[in-house]
Amino acid sequence: MSWSIEIDADTCIGSGMCAGVAPDHFELVDGYSCAKKSTVEPADEVVDAAESCPVEAILVKDAETGAVIAPAE
Repeated sequence: MSWSIEIDADTCIGSGMCAGVAPDHFELVDGYSCAKKSTVEPADEVVDAAESCPVEAILVKDAETGAVIAPAE
């Protein structure tokens, strides 16, 4: 199983919460969030980063089924 990470660049405000919570998976580039890899192995810190985004710009999905993992609705 693997997860895909999508970041809505138009929504991102560059708070840096994702990079603070999951620095192995996210970084700020030109003031906006960027996933270091678009597909990752499941990891709690990826979910935590998506959940901590103040504008919900991060979407984590199951790479095979497309089911949303985070943020929780």
